[in-house]
Order: sequence, then structure tokens, then C-alpha cells
Amino acid sequence: MTLTPDPRPTLAAPDDDPHLWLEEVDGERALAWIEAQNAATLDLVADGRFAADRDGLKAALDRPDKIPGIARRGGHLYNLWQDAGHPRGLWRRTTLDSYRGETPDWDVLLDLDALARDESEDWVWAGANGLPGTHDRALVSLSRGGGDATAVREFDLDARRFVEGGFALPEAKSIPVWLDRDTLLVASPLGDGMATASGYARTVRLWRRGEDFSAAPVIFAADPASMVAYGYPDRDARPERLVFVERTGFFDGVTHLGDRSGPKTRLDLPTDADAHWHRGFLAVRPRTPWTVGAVTYPPDSVLGIGFEAFLAGARDVRVLFEPGPRRALQGFFWSGGRLVVSVLDDLVARFPVFTPSESGWAESAVAGLPELGMVNVWSLDTDEEESNGDLLASANDPVTPSTLMLTRADLPAPTVLKQAPALFSTDGLVVTRHEAVSVDGERIPYVQAGPPGETGEAPVHLSGYGGFQVSNLAGYSAVLGRLWLAKGGTRVVANIRGGGEFGTRWHEAGRREGKALTHDDFAAVAADLVRRGVTRPGRLAAEGGSNGGLLIANMLTRYPERFGALLCTVPLIDMRRYHRLLAGASWIAEYGDPEVPADWEFLQRISAYHVAEPGKPYPPILIATSRRDDRVHPGHARKMAAKLQAMGYDARFYEPEAGGHSHGKNSAEVASFAAVGAAFLRRAIGWEPEVA
Repeated sequence: MTLTPDPRPTLAAPDDDPHLWLEEVDGERALAWIEAQNAATLDLVADGRFAADRDGLKAALDRPDKIPGIARRGGHLYNLWQDAGHPRGLWRRTTLDSYRGETPDWDVLLDLDALARDESEDWVWAGANGLPGTHDRALVSLSRGGGDATAVREFDLDARRFVEGGFALPEAKSIPVWLDRDTLLVASPLGDGMATASGYARTVRLWRRGEDFSAAPVIFAADPASMVAYGYPDRDARPERLVFVERTGFFDGVTHLGDRSGPKTRLDLPTDADAHWHRGFLAVRPRTPWTVGAVTYPPDSVLGIGFEAFLAGARDVRVLFEPGPRRALQGFFWSGGRLVVSVLDDLVARFPVFTPSESGWAESAVAGLPELGMVNVWSLDTDEEESNGDLLASANDPVTPSTLMLTRADLPAPTVLKQAPALFSTDGLVVTRHEAVSVDGERIPYVQAGPPGETGEAPVHLSGYGGFQVSNLAGYSAVLGRLWLAKGGTRVVANIRGGGEFGTRWHEAGRREGKALTHDDFAAVAADLVRRGVTRPGRLAAEGGSNGGLLIANMLTRYPERFGALLCTVPLIDMRRYHRLLAGASWIAEYGDPEVPADWEFLQRISAYHVAEPGKPYPPILIATSRRDDRVHPGHARKMAAKLQAMGYDARFYEPEAGGHSHGKNSAEVASFAAVGAAFLRRAIGWEPEVA
């Protein structure tokens, strides 16, 4: 099928945008364009090998022996199970003793496939919030097509049905929390003036059973320019205490304590600090240097103090953790009266634990975990106040499937609960770590998995993210394992700046003015793979999604000579208008504000939609998104593809209807999306292996 380029002129000035019509998500003209684009892309890639890869991947994702993810509420473990017979999922529960067995006895609470069929809705599971204490009621969130906005309904777990006349909210980005059986604290953008510029909740309302939600009183409100407001109860406090949070930006916020009439006291903390308290003790992590009296605490340190003493004015904190140049805090949480800290020490996971008492903070560690690969630890219990200290841990690497373990901070070693099956052949594959040198001399780590030896011709799949202080570690992937590694290819994951692998300083180096530096880092890894003799540019394919999609779009315009093919998914690309589209305004702290001339000065250099021009050696690119993505507007992807095609480039486009800000709501959609992308990349770099 041949596509006819749009005859209108390409972009000539920052605000001269001939493709704005593609921002109409369900516009008739836009949908006709998408239909033609999807057909052309499938005509290119959809052969027998594509179908076999798609079907084989779906079968792997639907395996009955995969690990059921669990979370404990009350005395039950809850799970959302998806397989070939239940693509939307079964919400179910069991006990820990039963889960330990080979075939747990699952009690099915809700069949999502039956619900979607009965109501003729494209329902996707978005979570449940149980009523603390009794856990006989839950607020179930359902998304249409996988978007961030959800409808909320009260569910009776004993009767296994929705409560007639119970709490119910229409589709929106709402955050409801139980206060008691008949009262909710609800942050919601529903109603006039109730949304921030980012489309999130601006107010928090006290909603009593039987009351119309529109009449529920507002007890807390944020500035419309802030990102979001929300509230929750401090269930440890007596008498009842409510917590109100205004996120003024992505990395800043203000916290107040109050009651059902509203906020009373603002916590005396830096706006960029993370603070969590539990059973009378407070842990704080400042993002920038925090000076208290004569002492300045560095960014990413973890500080502990008694909570009531802190509220009374005491500031004699205990330093629990201090970062180093390559020893970085990843997060912390409370469980059973203990503070568990997650650390990457030169990309090796460590989990120190601190137990506070009136006499001090005793230090231990989560012991017996693997040192290599991707290792995570989290609380088995969803509610901190109900936690008894039980922890879940998982470990995997690019060639080793996950192991799920149960442990505690006072145990010498974890107990294995479940072992995931191998989803692809790893015979002869090795995992190695390397470092590239970026344009300013910084060393950029990357992990390589694939056959040993350096042939100079390896078909390489390179991925990265580089934003929002998110650490992008190399773990086990059924998608890349089956569609790349098992076919003889090489997989590379780059730890570029903008992420959190080495803490806030790593993120800050790749934020705002530094965002272009994250792209330089990624290009340096591509060049290092060639320098080491692993591959050549024509055999190097790169993929990234969301913020990583911005990265890939910049590889196209800034470093086209280093790649043979690019896959850009659910991306930001138009940095002139990103803040006006859906949740875009919430990311100004990460990227900058294009309305501010000084910010647009550096933003325009990474706005690939504006930088793209004719006559450049751009490699083939597939730009893919989802129509139901209500976080990053699909217009970014649509407009970039249309512009590149109008310039005569080999640019393809693919947009399934559902999926939200991801690659699909079930295994069939995930497998199809992944198979389209992998087939495009392999064909573009001239690599046509047989089906694995």
C-alpha cells in the first residue's frame, strides 16, 4: 500500500503547525489517516514470521505457570490474573499458606471479561482500595481502554458484586480514599474549576454515603497552576488526623496536617523533600541541600527523627543514609515499624533497614538476596498500618527469569515462593557491563546481553529512558527475549543521565537544559558499541517510549548516522505544545516551560518536531502510540509521522485503539504491538532471522 504525503507545507515557524488537525483524538479526518497508516505498516511487516512471533509471544505471556503478583490486605493475598481464557483478568484472592503451594486455592471476586461483556464496555482493571480493618468493601477502579482516567465503584467482597447505590464516581483521574465505612476523602477533577492545568484533581472533598458527590464539601484546594492535590488519613494518629498534599510541581509539594474541616498545620519541610512517618517516627529525604541550624544535609540523604518531637520543633535528626558518587538512594518505605531503604551501589542493589526506638535507630539489612541483576524489595502489605514486617523480593536479569521471595529484615535469608518459567532460550548468551564516554567526559554505564564475541555485525537492540529520576535497569523481558535475543540478536540497556541510577545528581544533569545531554549519552553508547567492534551503525536499532520516545526522536534528528532503524513509542515530540496537551503541564519541572523565552531557547533544540528538515540521512523510523493514551497525547506521534512523510522520509506509523500509555491492555495487544515494532526494526537493519 502506498501512502500519499500530505501536500501542505511542512513546519516553518514554532507556532505554524499545519498538522494540528491530528491532535483531534477522535476526529473523522484523523481517524481516516490513522486507518490508512495502520494498514500500510501492517502491509510492510505482517508476514508469516510476524504472525508466528506475535502468537508465540502471546502464548508465553499467557503461560499458566507464570508468577501471580500478590499484595496482602487483611488476611488475604489479592491478585489480578490474566491468561488466554481471561484476557481482561480475574480479580481473586487466597491465603499466604495456600499461595505457598503449587496450586493455590483462588477465590474469584470479579471476572473482568464477564463485566466488560455484560456492560459492553472496554473495561481494564485499574486497581482496588480495600476498606481498612474489615476489608469487606473495596473501591474498584476501571479504565476504558487502559487510560489513566478511571470509573470508581464500591464493591462488596462478601457478596461478590458492586454495591447498589454505593459510592460511585464517573470516569476521571480521581483519587478516593476510605476514611470510614460511610465516608471517603476524594481528590477529583470532576466539576467546574476542580482540575489543575495538568488535568488532575485541584481539590479534596469530604464525601458522605448517600450524598451527591457534586454537593460534597471541598475541604482542601490547591492553586490551579499546581500539579495535583490529594489527601489521606494518618491511621496511626489518635484522634483522627488527615494529611493534605499539594504537589506544586513534579518534584515539589507542600504537606499539611488537619482534620475533616481541612488543613491546620503545614509540615516544616523543604518543598522538594520526601517525608514518610509511621508508628511515631519520621523519615525525610531532601532533594537539594537542607540546612538545619548549623548542619547542612546533602541531597538524597535519609534522616530520621521522632514525629511528635519534629512537630514540636526538634531537629536533632539521625543520618541514616548518605549517598556517594555512585551510591544512590532509590527510595524508602515503612513496614512493620521498620524503615527499609533501597540503594544502588554502583548499580548493585542493597537494602539497609533501620528499626527506631526511643533509644535510637538499630541498623540491619535485608539479607540473602542476589547481588547481580534487577533486585527489588517491597512490603507484602498494601497498608503500612497493617504491616507486620513481611517483605516480598524479586530478582531477575536479562537471561534469568524472576524469582519471587518472602523475607523479613530479621531473617538470614529469604524463602522462595515462586519461580517464573523461562520464556525463551538463553543457550550461549552472556551478560556483560560496559561504559561509554559522553561528550563531556562522563562515564555512561550500559548492560549488554547476547552471544559472546565481537563480530562487528551483531543485530543490536539498544534502549534507554533518561528522565524523571527513573532508574532504567536491565531485567528479564519476554518481548525482547523472544523477538531479539533468542533469534541471535544482542540487547543493550543504557543508563543515561536524567534517570536515577546514580541519584539526584544523575537526574539533575539530564533535566531541563541538560535534557540534550541525556541524548548525547545515548548516542555515546551507540558509538561505543561500534568502537568495541560489536556492531556497525546500519545494524543498530534503538527503541524508547514516553520520555524515551523524545530520546528516540532526537536520535533521528541529532544523531541519524549512528542508527540503522528507530522505534519511537507513546512519545513526547512537539516540545512547543507539550504543556498544553493532556498531562503535559505537570512535566514542566522536567523539561522547562516553552512559554518562557529562555526555556524555549533550549527546548527548541530537542523539539524534534521543529528540528526535522528535508535532505538529512534519517534512518527508517516507526512511530507508534495508542488512541486511549490520556497521559501523553497521541498527537505527538501522529504529527511527527505526518511531517516526516511529507518530507519524503521512510517513516511509518501505528496506532491501535486501546492500550493507554502502554503497549496494550492484555497479552494479545501487547504481543501484537511488540511484534509490529520488532519486525519493523529487524527488516530495517537487514536482519531476517527465523522464528525462535
